Amino acid sequence: MVRSNGGATVARPGLLEPLAPALHVLLRRAVLDHITTEHRRAHPAVLHAGLPGVPDRSVAFTLDGSRLDHALRTDAVEAMLRSVGPPATSANPSGWGLPLVWLTRRGALEALQDSDVAWLSATRTAAAELGREVPMVVVTRQGWRDPLTGTTRTWRRLRPTRS
Repeated sequence: MVRSNGGATVARPGLLEPLAPALHVLLRRAVLDHITTEHRRAHPAVLHAGLPGVPDRSVAFTLDGSRLDHALRTDAVEAMLRSVGPPATSANPSGWGLPLVWLTRRGALEALQDSDVAWLSATRTAAAELGREVPMVVVTRQGWRDPLTGTTRTWRRLRPTRS
């Protein structure tokens, strides 16, 4: 994310506090979608790209990451990001201007897994190749975590908001 440092703009990788409200809404939606759509105790990790909660602006692939090397992971992430493209204003009710990459998986959010690091590395490489800034988070039933910075949000019982 880009932060101001005494008048100078400094690009820092990963998500840092305070989060933009629009980004907070999208990440909360990614967790809520995972809770409401994945009911199995044991389920495969799924990599998503785009905008959570906007079906025509996101893609998801179930991949056996253990069989992929860094180059194949990077190609997969880059293809996903190209397919969703930059968010269109009309298709982006949150107002957040960047596509996201999120990995939904089971297990403890606090425990960083090898797959988290592998997909983070692939996401950063793909983003650099595309010349874009692309945040990546890990999503479980408890919340989300940026594996790069450790920025985390958790909920005890996440429920949809009433409009």
